Amino acid sequence: MGHALEFVRADAIARYHALVGDDVFFNSGTDEHGSKIYNKAKELGISPQEFVDQNVKDFYDSVKMFGVMEDIHFIRTSDPHHVKAAQEFWKKVSDNGYIYKKNYEAKYCTGCEQEKTDSELVDGFCPEHPGVALEKINEENYFFKFSEFQKPLLELYDSRKDFVIPEFRFNELRRFVEGGLQDFSISRLKTKMPWGIEVPGDESQVMYVWFDALVNYIATVGYPDDMETFEKYWINGTPTQYCGKDNTRFQAAMWQAMLLAAGLPNSYQIVVNGHITAEGGVKMSKSLGNVVDPKEIADEYGSDALRCFLLKEISNFEDSPFTLERFKEAYNANLANGLGNLASRILTLSEKYLDACPPIPEKSIPTEFFDLLSKYDIHGACEMIWHRINALDKRIQETAPFKVVKEDLEKGKELISENVLELYTIARMLNPIMPNTNKVLKELIKANKKPETPLFLRKD
Repeated sequence: MGHALEFVRADAIARYHALVGDDVFFNSGTDEHGSKIYNKAKELGISPQEFVDQNVKDFYDSVKMFGVMEDIHFIRTSDPHHVKAAQEFWKKVSDNGYIYKKNYEAKYCTGCEQEKTDSELVDGFCPEHPGVALEKINEENYFFKFSEFQKPLLELYDSRKDFVIPEFRFNELRRFVEGGLQDFSISRLKTKMPWGIEVPGDESQVMYVWFDALVNYIATVGYPDDMETFEKYWINGTPTQYCGKDNTRFQAAMWQAMLLAAGLPNSYQIVVNGHITAEGGVKMSKSLGNVVDPKEIADEYGSDALRCFLLKEISNFEDSPFTLERFKEAYNANLANGLGNLASRILTLSEKYLDACPPIPEKSIPTEFFDLLSKYDIHGACEMIWHRINALDKRIQETAPFKVVKEDLEKGKELISENVLELYTIARMLNPIMPNTNKVLKELIKANKKPETPLFLRKD
């Protein structure tokens, strides 16, 4: 469900930018290297490439199920172009003097694909993957000189007051960097973990999965071959990354230091989500039986219903619970009894009493709506939509066009037309939130037709 949340939120922001006329390059992809994938493929008795090829189809299907924009770009870290980009990036960082080789020992969590210090462990385990034995690494690897970037990173943060959204995550990150940075390993011995991108000039080593994966952000916009596209979207654009709170250090510190080391521009902004939890803030877990599958929700209720809940009912940046009971309650209140019922009432009157759809103004979305989305306040934007839905429903109750039209036809038609136009504005505002509903509602309004079936069936 957390996976779905990140896709839906990033998609909503991409749609907002497209709606206001920005040139949008929307990217996602699959991180396909590392110990976790290698070990799973080995367990299944197939090659890592076969394993990721099988899984990528499920990934694409999931993205479609979440209602993501059709023109989204996808990148796989096993793509030849990405492999070339990662190796060219490595060479650039190495040539600039920020990579060296040494022997070291470390404890490694394959679940996180991350080294762990003793202070980070709980009862000897990674807190994110309790019960999963840590791998003990003792080998000679390449290291990135992360320790040299404390001052440059803090200068970057000072120059960009909203570099990380929300502010409290930015403050956490700043404290982490102010506490001092440690160089980190960026390769593994190929004899121990062969599934990765080969280190340029050293066929005995493969890149550490995070060093390789982070390069996808620039590889997808052309680096290093199509520099015209790279310049357009990365250098002259506003490259923005969405991530979960557990990835903040990777995205907003490690990746930014890597970019500085390569002499490339930094990201424009990092937006950090909280986690989806079960009731009471308990982590979702198959062993606890509290997992809710977003695919099942989308299959039964539709992708827009899932998107509506994730964007309206889940906190913008804090952890929030998702339970089937909460979802059904919100679905019935907001969609079946709310938007769906309102649209049916208005369009039934419109079809019966109006000869055609009234003239639609070229623009009607309030600027305040766009202001909220520009600040990543998707929850606030949803609240604005439902405020208008509730206000329109109240107006219908108070003005009773269904009665007026029988006593004064022209006055009744005027009231109905006003309601139709307000419904059209609401439909427009749904564009980033519920794209399918946005399209269906606008088509019905323009055709002056009531829905043949309810837009949202009530679920008991």
